[in-house]
Amino acid sequence: MGHEHAHMSPDTKDKRVAVAIWANGILTLAQIAGGIFAGSLALIADAIHNFSDMASLFIAFAARKIARRPADSKMTFGYGRIEVVAALINYTTLIMIGAYLIYEGGMRFIDPPEIKGWWVVWLGIIALVVDGLTALLTYSMQKDSVNIRALFLHNLSDAFASIAVVVGGALILLYDMRWVDPAITIGIASYILYLGLTEIGGTIRTLMLGSPLDIDTDSVIEALSNVEGVLDLHHVHFWQMGEHDASLDAHVVVEISAWNELEKVKGGIKRTLENEFGITHSTLEFERRVHRNRAPKQRPVRSLHKRTLENEFGITHSTLEFEHPDHSHKDAHTYGHG
Repeated sequence: MGHEHAHMSPDTKDKRVAVAIWANGILTLAQIAGGIFAGSLALIADAIHNFSDMASLFIAFAARKIARRPADSKMTFGYGRIEVVAALINYTTLIMIGAYLIYEGGMRFIDPPEIKGWWVVWLGIIALVVDGLTALLTYSMQKDSVNIRALFLHNLSDAFASIAVVVGGALILLYDMRWVDPAITIGIASYILYLGLTEIGGTIRTLMLGSPLDIDTDSVIEALSNVEGVLDLHHVHFWQMGEHDASLDAHVVVEISAWNELEKVKGGIKRTLENEFGITHSTLEFERRVHRNRAPKQRPVRSLHKRTLENEFGITHSTLEFEHPDHSHKDAHTYGHG
């Protein structure tokens, strides 16, 4: 079953997200109506959370479509990072809603609500079923996408919140424990805040070009320094173009004796990056020891390119990887990193 999910087509995933949007939309309307009629803040709080889920699902749906666009002159790295942006929006919204509901719950402690019937309990049960099914729809997709993971956590937290609404509503109706409603509201909101605050850091790190968390950068540099022909590395940069695409660019200082075998050195570096660290995209600029920090001694072609970039376009930082025609990328595009 897991193997089948791993090869789920993009269209199938899009259909699952679309079904989840409709389910959350219908549930949100039902919960708002029931919460107003029954006077339950907890039910309205759950409805607001469900509405945020629906909005998040819509944002995720649009982001998935945009992310599949090919790289172009305006987005030379492609559009894949739009899903990370969508996740940041979703988590930010989650945090704002959680903070607002804590405030509302506190105000309801001062003026406790009156529950008007078993509508709360029945709508809570319906919500639990819908949230559970929606969580199942996104469960198999969330392992590969921070965007979908945000949706899965939304729906999972809704399922727990629905359980709390059912239990709280029953206690109020049976034992007149009116403080339970705002208490449950604050509990739901605290859980929402916890999820948002613990998950948002990863998306911010990716968007700020932080080094991938699962890669020990010092170990990478040490391994590359041990590649035959390599003396040193500097201006090393690690980042993620998408949530799973670790990338590296670096200036590599090579031994003078290896200068005529750069393709061999480059091949050794790229194999090390891919086989030991899973880094499949890298751009390497090679230097001889005598070249480092001594611009006049640079290779004429590289020096010419760098002067052109700086003088004509104001680009002062660049990493240029030269290829021999016999070793160039096959079917390579001008833009992108594939």
